[in-house]
Amino acid sequence: MAKSDWLRKNTFHYGQFSNLAELVALKEKRGARISLCFPTLNEESTIAKEIVIMKSELMLRYPLLDEIAVIDSGSTDDTRKIAADYGAVVFLAEDILPGLEPYKGKGENLWKALHALKGDIIVYIDADIKNIHHRFAYGLIGPLLTRDDVKYVKAFYDRPLALDPTKVKSTGGGRVTELVVRPLFSLFYPELSQFIQPLSGEYAGYREILEQIPFPIGYGVETSMLLDIYDRWRMGVMAQVDLEKRFHRNQNTQSLGRMAFGIMQTFFRRMEAEGQLSLGTAMFEEMNQYLIEEGGYRAQATGLQHRERPPMITIPEYRERFGRGSAR
Repeated sequence: MAKSDWLRKNTFHYGQFSNLAELVALKEKRGARISLCFPTLNEESTIAKEIVIMKSELMLRYPLLDEIAVIDSGSTDDTRKIAADYGAVVFLAEDILPGLEPYKGKGENLWKALHALKGDIIVYIDADIKNIHHRFAYGLIGPLLTRDDVKYVKAFYDRPLALDPTKVKSTGGGRVTELVVRPLFSLFYPELSQFIQPLSGEYAGYREILEQIPFPIGYGVETSMLLDIYDRWRMGVMAQVDLEKRFHRNQNTQSLGRMAFGIMQTFFRRMEAEGQLSLGTAMFEEMNQYLIEEGGYRAQATGLQHRERPPMITIPEYRERFGRGSAR
């Protein structure tokens, strides 16, 4: 598929799927179950509203979702209690597949959701969205139900950059995308550079795809998904949807630097594993940064060890639970 054809044919606006009764009918025709997962860590200020909106609009009013679940990394606030009180199924990540060494990270939660949840389609939505709306779910589900060839969908949106409570820029979010990921994609995978926000935390896919790809535990999971799906099935199975605006916590430059470090770890490991690049040296797993303080600066080193879960289809407990054969 030519580059321009994909962008034109596989880019949607959530408004194209606003007929929820029609989506429910398509879901029932396919006999599909749909699960929504919120990966969480200390999200007590936003999780209740997210659950209430999704449950009221997409379970009670229109039965599009069959399950709303929280996979939690070990919150020290009331995230899990609030989520359970508002009707979500709540899992502590370390309790899922307890025979495995537990890891901490968003990718761990996303991966373990495949084992814990029942859906044929899994929708992942970050739990820190301040302007949550049910379009964040049905916009992603729409292409999966209306197109037989689409198996994975990513969100994009305008991400206003909140500098402080009184100053908001209308654009400027997605800094790691424009400074790191898009240049790398443009250099090595130009087709993937068509994703407007490759690092968006909202995406949905069929289990048959997600169970066959590995999940890095840390910051590289979104990049890894695109690389692995592209490598196995190419662009035709993927799409993107405009959800318009998303307000969430903005991170400082030091945090974004650590994110970029983790993404680059994942990217170059993938390139080397696929034989497309030979580094000729080991990559270090420590990010060095410097904090400016009164009278000088302070060095700060953060260890970011690359860990990755294998395709879920390779886990015996998963194959038994879902009646799956080996990885294809």
